[in-house]
This record gives sequence, C-alpha cells and structure tokens, in this order.
Amino acid sequence: MTAVQLPELPTRSGPPRSPEGRLPGRVPVRRVLCLVPLALVAVVAVRHRSVLAEGLGQLQHAEWPWLLAAVGATCLTWVAAAVTRQGAVVERLPRRRLLATQFAAGAANHLLPTGLGASAVNLRFMTVCGVPLARSSAALALYLLAECVARLTLLAALLLAFPGALRLGALLPEAAAGPLLAVAVGAVVVAGLVLLAVRRLRTAVLAFLRAALGEARSVHARPSRALALWGGSFAFPALQATGLVLVGQALGLPVSPAGMAVAYLAATVAVALVPTPGGLGSVEAALVVALVAAGGPAAVATAVVLAFRVITVWLPLLPGALTLGALVRWKVI
Repeated sequence: MTAVQLPELPTRSGPPRSPEGRLPGRVPVRRVLCLVPLALVAVVAVRHRSVLAEGLGQLQHAEWPWLLAAVGATCLTWVAAAVTRQGAVVERLPRRRLLATQFAAGAANHLLPTGLGASAVNLRFMTVCGVPLARSSAALALYLLAECVARLTLLAALLLAFPGALRLGALLPEAAAGPLLAVAVGAVVVAGLVLLAVRRLRTAVLAFLRAALGEARSVHARPSRALALWGGSFAFPALQATGLVLVGQALGLPVSPAGMAVAYLAATVAVALVPTPGGLGSVEAALVVALVAAGGPAAVATAVVLAFRVITVWLPLLPGALTLGALVRWKVI
C-alpha cells in the first residue's frame, strides 16, 4: 500500500463563530427588535403621563362590575379581529398564533401611526405562514375595506334608528364640510394624475387590484370565510362601542346607550384620517365632543373618555408590547 498525502483543507479566515453561527460579541438583530416595542411604550407613556394618571384616577370612582364588563368587551375585540383576519384569506392560519398576533398588533397600532402598526404585524405574520406577499397585501386591503364598510353601516343604521342621538353639527361644523370635500376631491384628482403619468406605478397598482379582486372572489366563494370576514368586521366596532357604553354606565354618564354608541362610531370615523399613533389625542378629543353632542355633561364625558382609553389602550399596551417582542423573538412575525 502506498500512502498518499491529502491536500490541506483551506482554513476560513476571520474571527471564530459560535455553534449557532453567530460572531462572538455580536447582538442578534431579533433580540434588539424585540426590545423596540418596550422602548416605544416608555416614550408614549412619558409623553401622555398626565392623561394616563388622570384616567387611572377616574377609574377609582367607577362601579367595578361595569368596568369588568368593559374589560371583557375589550378582550373580545381581539377575538373579532382574529376572526376577520382569518376570513380575509383562504389559507387556514394557526389559531393561537393568530390571536396572539392580534393582541400584539393592537399594541403596535398604538405605537405607530393609525393602522400602520397592525397592518405591518399582520402582513409579516401572513407571509411567515406561507401566504405570498401579493396575496397577503390583498387580504390586508380586504380586511381594511370590510372593517370600514361595517363601521359606516353600523353608524348609518344607528342614525336611522335613533335620529336624535347625536348632533353631527357639533362634531363636524358646516363650515368645515366644504374644505374637507375639496381636499378629498383634490386628493383623488392628484392620485389619478400621478397614476396616469407614472407608468410603473400604474402597472403596480393594476396588478395589486387584480390580486385583490381575485382574493376577494376566492374568499367569498367559501361561505365560512365570508361569514368570518363580515361577521368579525361588524363585531369589532360593535364591541368597541359596547366598551364605551359600559364605561359610561360605570361613571353614570346621562346619555342613552344608543347615543354613546353613535358618538363612538361617529368620532372614530371622523378621526380615521388623522395620522397619530393609535389616535392618541385625536380620538380622546373627538369622543369628548361627540359625547357632549349626545347630551352628556363635559366633565363626566371627559372622565368617561379617559377611563375608556385607559382600559382599551393603556392597560393592554405593556403586555401587548411584550407579546410583540416575544413573537419577533420566536420568528412568528
């Protein structure tokens, strides 16, 4: 036998790596990202510390059975959101992770401009679950459209059933209707001109619309998905309005339940285009104005709004941020 000398294997240059493949001393990106929500919570809490403290003070004078019911209604909103998200996509999504994602998305929605945080979280969740990006975006658009239609339908139905429940002129003065309409028409015209001028943008928009229409047809071809989509879309704003009604009952607001529900729906529709994180500031102001327009005293209406926002925003914010960080760390999103 003849001994043959094997060639030496090339050695890899650079610093040694850990068994997981990471360079020693380098902090994983996901570990940093999971801390970002907590930092944002701290920033938002410091900026709105006076509102948070006053809202917690109002809860001390409320009737606790009504408040517990309001907390229960708030928890059910995440279930309704999960049902709607499942109804907007044909693929079956993992239920527990979907529900946890909606809880985390609620926190993200209050830390980023309205709608952006929840949309980003859910878009990432669907792509991780294997839904292609184009169809995930189409499902997201379908969800937003269904939620908007359901909210406006509920508001219109309550206004027809209880025409004197709210003086809309107090929430939207007549002098502001003309400028708002002009701005809306101008925005549509500018968007149309941009689409006509930029061919690549027009091609991308048309491709997205085709994907969205195809996704909508596929969803509505399955009765279970269509029921989940529209049932969850109507349940979500109804549960939110129910939470405000229960807080109003807890603090003795002299406004009928229908009036409080109309006030909530009208206020949230009015501030839908305000790009503030979770509507912080704008929602409170609009809700106080709407409740006063429905016949409530300004002081009690302010107390109700502050207590309501503590229950629906501030109490779930920290655990929601922790859940968001955990989902990032576990690569669920």
